[in-house]
Amino acid sequence: MEPILKWAGGKKQLKNELRLIITPELLGSNRYYEPFIGGGFLAFSLEHNKTSINDYNGELINVYNVVRDFPEELIEELKAHQKNHSKEYYYKIRALDRDFKKYSRLSAVKKAARTIYLNKTCYNGLYRVNSNGFYNVPIGRSSRMPDIVIPNKIHALSDYLNKKEIKITCGDFEEAVKSAQKNDVIYFDPPYDYENDGFKAYVNIGFNHSDLIRLRDLCDRLVKKGCKVIISNNDTKFVRECFNKDYYKIKEVETKRYINCKGKNRTKAREVIIYGEK
Repeated sequence: MEPILKWAGGKKQLKNELRLIITPELLGSNRYYEPFIGGGFLAFSLEHNKTSINDYNGELINVYNVVRDFPEELIEELKAHQKNHSKEYYYKIRALDRDFKKYSRLSAVKKAARTIYLNKTCYNGLYRVNSNGFYNVPIGRSSRMPDIVIPNKIHALSDYLNKKEIKITCGDFEEAVKSAQKNDVIYFDPPYDYENDGFKAYVNIGFNHSDLIRLRDLCDRLVKKGCKVIISNNDTKFVRECFNKDYYKIKEVETKRYINCKGKNRTKAREVIIYGEK
């Protein structure tokens, strides 16, 4: 099953490496957790029946709740966006969150449709907000009409999310895994660390080294509980120092993802997949 959103830092390029670790045998009848779901590429490709997805980004989680509960209404809203799409229309829809009172009165379906529309038409599928929490990505450069409605993908994801043991939450990553038990599988894909300029954030509160240390301490506790823990991140000195313990295995992976918008500074990224078990 394919994701419905393009998400910066998506796991398409790491899918094969991660699937070598997160196998059907490892999952078994245990619960699978993704506390930083993002676009959900890995979770939705696994299609594991007992799954908990979470993110701190409320706009993102609203999309998944609406896809689960109101797929037909969402498709109709997206058809309207498709019909009206233009540069002027894009910036009009982008500006809706500047008026908090007006935006808060929008239905969950309209908010979800706005998120999907902006994701499909913005520059490079980014989700980024400023310090005030306002979405601020410019319109994309493509001259082709984007496929905004995606009914088949919405129906497929809605069917999956309506399974009895799929749980959707919105909040901090620690809270998201409080119910994890021995042998449960947890995949953490937090905002990535960079050697030169720290973490890249897609919520206005950001994610910093203190958060990564808090995540490491949580992973330590989960491993000692008997959970299977997988973490992905950039291959930085700080990341390696955090997970420099006997019960973590670190595998280097080179990806084709570019990490700088300036052509002359673009380099292939070296990432790590970290696996911990007792």
